[in-house]
Amino acid sequence: MGAVNPPLDPGFGQGSTRVLITGATGFVGRATVRAARARGLSVVAAARRQTALWTEDSGVQMVAADLSQPGSTRTLRDAMSGVGSVIHAAAHLGGDAAVVASDTVGATQTVLDALQDHPAHLVLVSSIAVYDTMQIPPGARLDEQSPLERAGSARDAYTDGKLQQEHLLRQRDRHAWILRPGAVYGPDRTWHALMGFWASKMHVQIGSAGVLPMVHVDHLARSLVDAAMTPPQGQIALNVIDDDLPTRARYLAAHRRLAGWPKAHVSVPFAAWLPLTRLVRPISARLPGLFREPVLRARMMPLAYPNTALRRHLGGHDMARFEDMLDRAIRESSR
Repeated sequence: MGAVNPPLDPGFGQGSTRVLITGATGFVGRATVRAARARGLSVVAAARRQTALWTEDSGVQMVAADLSQPGSTRTLRDAMSGVGSVIHAAAHLGGDAAVVASDTVGATQTVLDALQDHPAHLVLVSSIAVYDTMQIPPGARLDEQSPLERAGSARDAYTDGKLQQEHLLRQRDRHAWILRPGAVYGPDRTWHALMGFWASKMHVQIGSAGVLPMVHVDHLARSLVDAAMTPPQGQIALNVIDDDLPTRARYLAAHRRLAGWPKAHVSVPFAAWLPLTRLVRPISARLPGLFREPVLRARMMPLAYPNTALRRHLGGHDMARFEDMLDRAIRESSR
């Protein structure tokens, strides 16, 4: 990414131990609040509504702000007193374009407006979905140098929202980390769209080889806090991927052993499904996503996902091997 002007103040480098986290009551946000508190940071937890999650923790200040509303800029700006960095995790995870426009793009605009003239640096939670896998052959590396999709013409609303977030940040020309997590899993989220689809009670998996770009939510949270505590020099984009990445076959076997499902399963080779998407292209708009080639390639194409840049810039490592992290997630889901 292009060079930017020197920061007004390097935030944590000047002794700040206070971080603001948007989307604090969400799946990633809650884990990030926990990770920040574990590192001894005080937290301003911004969310759409007040919550009783942290009433017994004096190190967490709850701020209610609907970031989709421009009027929340002042609320957020007032909450930034003493803050060294902002982790922006608030976003819409679905495919509703109107909600993406308000809750992802609009919310990012609000955060950037609130940060105007403030010395805190930003940690933006983007997504690995921003890469254009139509330009990448099967088996290739997908890393920070891979081509991005274009905002306004992306394969789906979610991807377009993430691209627009990054575009808004680049326009502001301020120092920031852009973290692009892969498929995030953890308690109550142990299954994901990268595994295929359901046909009644039968799970259909497209391909079994090739690793999954996974990241446990606690690993992601630690990387976000590491970025919050590390002033960036420019705008730096990093893919956030675990060290131990399972293949689809390994993931399926582990989930079946630990959670007991899916029981009925069939696997279709990626090389066999890809021609089908081209055959049905004239009617693909009326079919589920995996019948559209851009979606299929983004979710199912076998690729390599190195996390070399993440480890070089922010360090860190997996807390345990994949099966142990999945086991912990499944056990915590049943509590």
